[in-house]
Amino acid sequence: MVRLVLFDIDGTLIQSGGAGEKAFARVCATEFGVPDGTIRLNFAGRTDPSIIRDFFQQFGIEPSAENFNRFFDRYVYYLDHLLGQLDGRVLPGVHEMIRSMQELPQPPVLGLLTGNIRLGAQIKLGHYQLWQLFRTGAFGDDHEDRNQIAAVARERGMRLLGGKLTGEQILVIGDTPRDTECAKAIGAKSLAVATGKYTTEELRGDAPTWAVASLEEITAEEVCG
Repeated sequence: MVRLVLFDIDGTLIQSGGAGEKAFARVCATEFGVPDGTIRLNFAGRTDPSIIRDFFQQFGIEPSAENFNRFFDRYVYYLDHLLGQLDGRVLPGVHEMIRSMQELPQPPVLGLLTGNIRLGAQIKLGHYQLWQLFRTGAFGDDHEDRNQIAAVARERGMRLLGGKLTGEQILVIGDTPRDTECAKAIGAKSLAVATGKYTTEELRGDAPTWAVASLEEITAEEVCG
């Protein structure tokens, strides 16, 4: 029985209308003087710090702690501002899946496993009234490597539950091959949802435990039982 469920955010829980990428682009232009600085950056399934490091490398900017802090300070400002202007939404089946998990006879702990920095995750999910539904999680601030973030999320979940968890007791839900990869890194089950940039067939290529078009196509009992 699954005791800990870890959700990705972008493309899995919400579609923000591109608020994150647009906020990144604003920072590149206004704080670092690089218009169109995000054109060659890949965002899907990656951590915020690793994306920023790529930006710094591409444009010869020193990847110092000071520059990372400068970037993030402005990023969260623009993110909060843009979310209210863009046409985002909670993705199909999300509310129903979370409610069904909460109503199971032995409901799992719900957490986050995301490349977003914690404050960015809170701003995004707070905007869509989802933040309060999650009791734990791990974020881009914890590590640049998604697999290491998964390990942190597992450890925090175990502390919250007061005991060790086997891989069979953890489920990772995400919309990219990287989510399936980090589930495998901690021996967890994985549910791949094609509500982001990848099709169901593309996601099946990485052999997740389940692959569906959206969370509407599968039940909490199926994935948590």
